[in-house]
Amino acid sequence: MTIHWVGTGLSAIPGLRRLLTGKTPVVVWNRTVEKARAAVGDLAQDIRAYDPQALTEALAAGDVVVSMLPADQHPALARICVEKRAHFVSSSYISPEMAALEAAAEDAGVALVNEVGLDPGIDHLMAHELVADYRQVAQKGDAVSFTSYCGGIPRHPNPFRYKFSWSPLGVLRALRSPSKSIRDGAERVVDRPWHAIDPYDAPLPVPERFEVYPNRDSTAFIDPYGFDREWTLRDFVRGTIRLKGWSEAWSEVFAEVEGLTGPEGDVRLREMAEGFWDAHAYAEGEPDRVVLFVRLAAERDGARVYDREWVLDAQGNDRGTAMAQLVSIPVALAVEAVLRGDFAPGVHAAPSAPEAIAGWLVEVGEIADHMAKVDHLSKP
Repeated sequence: MTIHWVGTGLSAIPGLRRLLTGKTPVVVWNRTVEKARAAVGDLAQDIRAYDPQALTEALAAGDVVVSMLPADQHPALARICVEKRAHFVSSSYISPEMAALEAAAEDAGVALVNEVGLDPGIDHLMAHELVADYRQVAQKGDAVSFTSYCGGIPRHPNPFRYKFSWSPLGVLRALRSPSKSIRDGAERVVDRPWHAIDPYDAPLPVPERFEVYPNRDSTAFIDPYGFDREWTLRDFVRGTIRLKGWSEAWSEVFAEVEGLTGPEGDVRLREMAEGFWDAHAYAEGEPDRVVLFVRLAAERDGARVYDREWVLDAQGNDRGTAMAQLVSIPVALAVEAVLRGDFAPGVHAAPSAPEAIAGWLVEVGEIADHMAKVDHLSKP
């Protein structure tokens, strides 16, 4: 068996270095060999120029392909894996194209594992753990509220209230995307994130107020997270977190993005992204910060019967940025799990089994500067 790691970008290196120090051979693929060599050449014995045909020819049955490429390139790589009877791992959301490979993956006896980064990934683990924990006291008709907020933010706040650790174009495109969630028992659909910004008081060792907003379709995760249809769902929101003051600092960005349409709008969006990368990217060695808050609460007959929250706060260090560690280390954990045969053939997201969750969260806790499960009912 061989691990084929494709892409050595900003969020890839800590997890890749972990696998390079393991016992399974690793081939590192990157479009620019020199960049890969600069990042991991001290450990990697085999670095190759990436193109899909070369990778296809190198694959053998039982190998594992890790894609750190843009998400739209994952389905094509996964199809190659199915054809070659190799496994596949990525940190990205399961797209409809990826989900459609379920039967083919089962027939080929391979696992296509996705959503094993930070968000999606670690947030899934925490959600599954909370739901399993709550089930011990749950009753039919309980009014349940769930929120999950994650974001990369500057360790040292700046007037722009943000810095880019990945493509600004992706961030700007996300601002043009609608979202669907549940608030106060009703479906909440908004066309733009800034139409639904709320404050969030985080139970950190030093309490801190953030700004949060829903993204994508939160409701798509109600069933995967194992929510019981006999519970009354009051809130269900998966969203993004930003520093307090972000919405004010970005007000002019929102106004311009709102008016961009068609091909000309796409061109302008790329221009904005390039300018933001020049002005607001992290400098070499500059520490970043990642925060994640996943909370599940339930009421019965007007009284709160459950209210617990996973809290994570991580900062960049000499092992890499917080974002890179929290994205790529879980990816490496998924690769190790695939090699052990922990995933059955088919298309998968982050594991939901209690034993796997416990082990992965221990590893995540070693990355975080602070990670705790807060019981709000026991707080004074």
